[in-house]
Amino acid sequence: MSEHLVVIGADATGMAAASQARRHLGSQAMRITVFESGGFTSYSACGIPYWVGGLVEDRDDLIARTPEEHRERDIDVRLHTEVIELDVPGKRVRSRARDTGEESWTGYDKLVIATGARPIRPDLPGIDAEGVHGVQTLDDGQALIDTLEHTEGRRAVVIGAGYIGVEMAEALIQRGYQVRVLDRGSAPMSTLDPEMGAKVAEAMRGIGIEVICEAEAVAVRTDADGRVRAVATGDAEYPADVVVLGLGVRPNTELARAAGLPLGEYGGLLTDLSMRVRGHSDIWAGGDCVEVRDLVSGRDRHIPLGTHANKHGQVIGACLAGGYASFPGVVGTAVSKICALEVARTGLRERDARDAGLQYVTATIESTSRAGYYPGTALMTVKMLAERHTGRLLGVQIVGKEGAAKRVDIAAVALTAGMTVEQMTALDLGYAPPFSPVWDPVLVAARKAVKAVRERG
Repeated sequence: MSEHLVVIGADATGMAAASQARRHLGSQAMRITVFESGGFTSYSACGIPYWVGGLVEDRDDLIARTPEEHRERDIDVRLHTEVIELDVPGKRVRSRARDTGEESWTGYDKLVIATGARPIRPDLPGIDAEGVHGVQTLDDGQALIDTLEHTEGRRAVVIGAGYIGVEMAEALIQRGYQVRVLDRGSAPMSTLDPEMGAKVAEAMRGIGIEVICEAEAVAVRTDADGRVRAVATGDAEYPADVVVLGLGVRPNTELARAAGLPLGEYGGLLTDLSMRVRGHSDIWAGGDCVEVRDLVSGRDRHIPLGTHANKHGQVIGACLAGGYASFPGVVGTAVSKICALEVARTGLRERDARDAGLQYVTATIESTSRAGYYPGTALMTVKMLAERHTGRLLGVQIVGKEGAAKRVDIAAVALTAGMTVEQMTALDLGYAPPFSPVWDPVLVAARKAVKAVRERG
């Protein structure tokens, strides 16, 4: 009799794991059932802001593989069906069809938990009012677009200035809205050090976004019909016809918590290198619902990115098929943009280094994306952290125009390899005037970091 694989969640990790297992195992060897609470499979959540802003014309452009395509490969995808209980000793899950409310139990031999993350929704008065949107799934994106297209007013407030908050603010500007962003920090994008985040704020203001820092939302005001009309902070009130939450996400692990599965400091599932849930030989987990090892600090962190989720799914699928693969960890690389400004980071911020008990030095430089005499060259700022005594690279942040963001990949490779900043200065990088100065900006920062290590280390 064939084994039964049950997958909870039909996006990057879940469908990559199911597809990889199916590719290596025939239908006779394994039955695969996938439960998905929404209406879509295998889509790019990272593309939602660009769909909302109109740069991506059609929602379906974000879908890599439809439910029908998965079913053609003998994967039983059950949409609009939420798993509401996990019985680990009994090796079964209880699901509920959202349209009928019908519930049923399904047994499994092997289980993959790929429940993703949920937008942080603070416990504020009025937070559930009509017109307040978190944006994490295609269903969320469609709901927001429906609101934008049917709301008479053109005033939007974004609460929070993380990656999603910044990207959604730009999307709303592109839709012709008046946009305010409220953030309780001293600068947008808390994944950067404050002085680098200040450059992001400057770019946001440059395209007409009003950025209000050190402003924490305390309530959402509503009208008589229960629709949002304003967002209140401690000392002000900002009119709003639509509100978008950009406060980040939390692992969607309530189901796992109730089942007694191991969770980490940030609420994500804990796994081994093969993405198997610790202490459970027949359960795997991956994507935004897990915590992963930070290769720089050595700690477990929650870093919800599609790049990781797809890799997790490939690892899990290989293991389900009887092979072996591993996911050793991450260095925390992320890129984004606001209008023409590119933003990138990898490794540790100063705060992260302090929290990890590391002594460090910093180096910040300004350089150009191309040779100074070549047309179209643009400035970029590179900040680098290195361990004070050893010179080991700890982190890099880059803010600049075209050609800035993907340079962070140089640092990501150096971090993964455990290189020192002195070793980085000898990297044999490509050079031609249309692409880089003779000394690439990342290497200029490394040279300055070497000097700081020698002076203070």
